[in-house]
Amino acid sequence: MKLAVMSCIHGNYEALNAVLSDIDAQKADQIYCLGDLVGYGPHPNAVVEMIRSLDIPTCQGCWDEDIVEGLNACECSYPSQLAEKRGHLAHEWTNRAIHPEVREYLASLPMTLRQDNLCFVHGSPNSQHEYLLPSMDGFTALERVLSTEADVLFCGHTHVPYVRDLANGCLQVRVLHPDGVEREHQFSTPLKRIINVGSVGEPRHGRPNATYVLYDTDTAQVVLREVSYDYERTCADIIAKGLPLIFAWRLARGLEFAERADDPSHICQR
Repeated sequence: MKLAVMSCIHGNYEALNAVLSDIDAQKADQIYCLGDLVGYGPHPNAVVEMIRSLDIPTCQGCWDEDIVEGLNACECSYPSQLAEKRGHLAHEWTNRAIHPEVREYLASLPMTLRQDNLCFVHGSPNSQHEYLLPSMDGFTALERVLSTEADVLFCGHTHVPYVRDLANGCLQVRVLHPDGVEREHQFSTPLKRIINVGSVGEPRHGRPNATYVLYDTDTAQVVLREVSYDYERTCADIIAKGLPLIFAWRLARGLEFAERADDPSHICQR
């Protein structure tokens, strides 16, 4: 079976349409979405209505959660006060713009999805706000996959696609037994894999093209698809809607513009 997995649409209807057309051309059997349907972009309602109309299984992203629950980010999630102000403006705009039925749909989304030995999340199995970066410590990365009891963990959130194989992991633990003796235990795991599918609506890999992943469940082959679209139209809509101009600038360049926190692994406790 050929799966198409996408994430981080962020209200970018033009990019979503282009990706869906490419998925159709690639003859995928099933589509999964890893959340962040809204936020930053100018067309949150249209994006959600499209996902719903196609009945695409979807995880709840951090932006989806924040629109439902209120802002769930502490000050360390922003590298500067200006970045924090932009984030709050985008949240307030989106909160005003979305329809009641869209908010209800976002509230109904699960944190994880499963298919056989595959697990789908937005950020990590722990939180929609945790980044699984390719530089993450190998033990921690392996633990995140093992916690799902899956072999392959699909994620988004970073907006930069990658594939990371965790081969022949060996874990050592020391356990204090009831008899007071500390004993060391070892066990190994077969190949595990983390697949980050990048971003449809706000790519940060240095180009404005939308990204998603095709995964063959029979061969385990991963194909990263990069799809061009009329990003200038989305940029114009961002400006017309009164969203911060920097959102259009960074979309046109596929750049992050210092939005990453100093400690990207941090999970907000608030």
